[in-house]
Amino acid sequence: MAVRLPRPHRFDVHIALGGLLGGLLLAGIGLATRPAKDPITLFDGPWPILVPLTVMAGCELLRRTAPRTALLIGTPAICVDVVTQGSLATILMFTDIVYAAVLYGPLASARRIQWITGLLTVAGTLVPFAVWRVPEALLIGVVVGIVAYGPAATGWIVRNHRDAAEAARLRAEQTALLAEMDRTQAVTSERARMARELHDMVANHLSAIAIHSTAALSLDDPKTSQEALSVIRENSVQGLAEMRRLIGILRDSSGDNEPVAAPTLDGLDALVEGARTNGLDVTLDASCAAVPAPVELAAYRIVQESLTNALKHASPGRVRVALAHRDGCLTVAVTSPFGGDRDGPRAPGSGAGLVGMRERVELLGGTFEAGPDEDRDSIDGKIWVVRATLPVTEGDRE
Repeated sequence: MAVRLPRPHRFDVHIALGGLLGGLLLAGIGLATRPAKDPITLFDGPWPILVPLTVMAGCELLRRTAPRTALLIGTPAICVDVVTQGSLATILMFTDIVYAAVLYGPLASARRIQWITGLLTVAGTLVPFAVWRVPEALLIGVVVGIVAYGPAATGWIVRNHRDAAEAARLRAEQTALLAEMDRTQAVTSERARMARELHDMVANHLSAIAIHSTAALSLDDPKTSQEALSVIRENSVQGLAEMRRLIGILRDSSGDNEPVAAPTLDGLDALVEGARTNGLDVTLDASCAAVPAPVELAAYRIVQESLTNALKHASPGRVRVALAHRDGCLTVAVTSPFGGDRDGPRAPGSGAGLVGMRERVELLGGTFEAGPDEDRDSIDGKIWVVRATLPVTEGDRE
């Protein structure tokens, strides 16, 4: 099966044609590198130089696609050129083939060419001088160095620069890819944070609106309906204010306006009072010192979401909220009855609240658990417990 050589590069074709035409021009005007009576010239006349010239031009077609093959064929051709009167075009094309073999060939081959041409240069310098004992013999080594080692060394330098540039390009692409991954991760984290904030701020008010509106529609009592509508209006106004605050944070990307203050543990009393207004029997026991702002916000949101869940799902009974700061941690515990009969309507739940609370705690390196307490029962049924432990380090305190 015949082996089909790859198509030569257009630039290589131009080099081959230029070298061949230049060599023909030099031969036509009778310009050679050595006189006809030179002792090493075996073939006199301008026409014998055309054979190595043509072979070398053909090798130039392979300088990029098959550089080792071009060098293997070009080396005997330059040796034949030595026993003719010689052509400057043939020598120049051979130097280019050596250069291309180092630049485009395999790395191992490029190293071997470096060593071989270097040894040939040393041998071409020492051996003729040792044989003839004349200073002019050293010029043979100079010529070998110019024709063989010089192009190989140049090709090696260019190859190193090319490889360094390619490595820099790959590093730049990798850096850009990592930056894009970081940006995507940051966008995803920000979306998750805003989803938690939106859920925690609005779900409490919307749940109260849903429950009281259902009660107002199901009970034929003007006084009860009036009270329910009052609660609905209050929660809708508060929910609208929370939504406006969140939208203001999203729109204010310039930083010109003052940042809106995040809720703190000082607002737990108002939060619990609002839950009582919505119909929950809530008690608050908070004994904690100053904590970092992220821990304070997480604790507030956990209590807020727990009261929202109790409003939607808890059975009649007392809901207890307890916060304690000890052993370098802030512990938040909310207990509520569940499993008994519920007189009022229930609001639907999606489970996003528990996910949001767990995410908040995990971001701060704490622990979170939510579920029935098998060891404790209320008068009306089981106890549902939400418990979060948030680490508070001395370096983070404000």
